[in-house]
Amino acid sequence: MKKQPKPKLAFFDFTDCEGCQLQFANLGNALLELTELVDIVSFREIMSEGTDDYDIAFIEGSITTDNDVLRIKKIREKAKVLVTLGACATIAGVNGIKNRSSLEAAKRIVYGDKAGIINSIKAMPVHEVVKVDYVINGCPVYIPEVISVVKCLLMGKPYVVPNYPVCVECKMNENVCRYEKDQECLGPVTRAGCNSWCVNNGNRCYGCRGLVDKPASDAAKDILQKYGLKAEDILNSFTLYNDSMGEKYDQEFK
Repeated sequence: MKKQPKPKLAFFDFTDCEGCQLQFANLGNALLELTELVDIVSFREIMSEGTDDYDIAFIEGSITTDNDVLRIKKIREKAKVLVTLGACATIAGVNGIKNRSSLEAAKRIVYGDKAGIINSIKAMPVHEVVKVDYVINGCPVYIPEVISVVKCLLMGKPYVVPNYPVCVECKMNENVCRYEKDQECLGPVTRAGCNSWCVNNGNRCYGCRGLVDKPASDAAKDILQKYGLKAEDILNSFTLYNDSMGEKYDQEFK
């Protein structure tokens, strides 16, 4: 029997720090095993050459310019499968900070007297511009989840991102609640899937995976009630990632 050609995989970055691609490059032996199943044809973190002939596109970064819009549409046209990698690509990430003010004000603050010549639009996650097939949340992405998504992708199966809060994972990992340590935490309203990675390592949850659906009614009510908080109180304390999700916030809480 004729051996089927391996699918060709390419990585692309937009407005980001490339930290999620670095996580992918740090897969170690798992990355070597992956190369037995796919041909990595473009990946600036680990190789100098590249090609526009690919089947699967991994996208890191948010869409922040008109040129980005055109470029991601061209990538989508070529790719049979498109995967968003990390918070910037999935929820606009820290780049969404500029959406807090008017675009003109943001450009003036950052670029000063050169603001008028800067091509910049509001920060958007990739799915607001093109269809996305698989989503890998986080900042940076969580390596075990990356492996799970890649397995599903190669088997042609869907990957369902958990729709319960990080608090559930914290309890399974027997972590002491951050609120018990007088430390605010976005775990009660943040979508799980990272195995409470940050809290396991002594930090708090910053919400980099985005909101669970209907967080006001479904997200760890016992935690919120115990400390006399509402979901709004938590979200209002953190704007690092979730400020770019203003429309969803309005739908859920206003």
